[in-house]
Amino acid sequence: MTNRYVYGIVDGDTVEFETEAVAGAERVYTISHRRLGAVVSDIDTTDPEETDEDAQRHDDVLREIMNYDSGTTVVPMQFGMAFESDRELKNVLRGARPAFRRAMTDIEGRFELGLKLVREDDADVDREAIEGDVADRLEPVAAQSVENDLFSDRLVLNRSYLVDRDEREAFDDAVADFEDDRDDLMVRYTGPFAPYSFVDVKIGAQ
Repeated sequence: MTNRYVYGIVDGDTVEFETEAVAGAERVYTISHRRLGAVVSDIDTTDPEETDEDAQRHDDVLREIMNYDSGTTVVPMQFGMAFESDRELKNVLRGARPAFRRAMTDIEGRFELGLKLVREDDADVDREAIEGDVADRLEPVAAQSVENDLFSDRLVLNRSYLVDRDEREAFDDAVADFEDDRDDLMVRYTGPFAPYSFVDVKIGAQ
């Protein structure tokens, strides 16, 4: 297995551990170029199939990176980024270095949390009022937030939040307080995740 499958980009070259990774790989390590590190595993293809199992492994590895060494900032890559050689990967790191540096600065010490509010079947809710209430409670605690698609008629709110690690408990408490005040909504609170929603760096796989 000589190809390099990329999970995300970190500062430096300190990440290395054994785990169940994509396409049967068992070890994750870092390939570095000028203080940027691509966290990779070795696979036997440059076009891995996105099975449910491997998509979950990709996300699980990113969580392990985030928790590595008491907390590591990682710029996450989408599933499927694989390169034929270290040289090709380092060329990509070289070309995208300014964008990676900006992204790393934006998400340093932060992760993504998700909130979905689903109305009960017979509930008549005021979406605008709910959005305002949630914003008043959560926006002061979050560093950033983005709106996601309302893919169901019952989905009242779907947002992702970029939250400092140090503010996690305060954010949890704010969500819990909101949930306690509403019996007409189901609260689906998820994360932490690698901050996909707050990073827009795209690299081309070879």
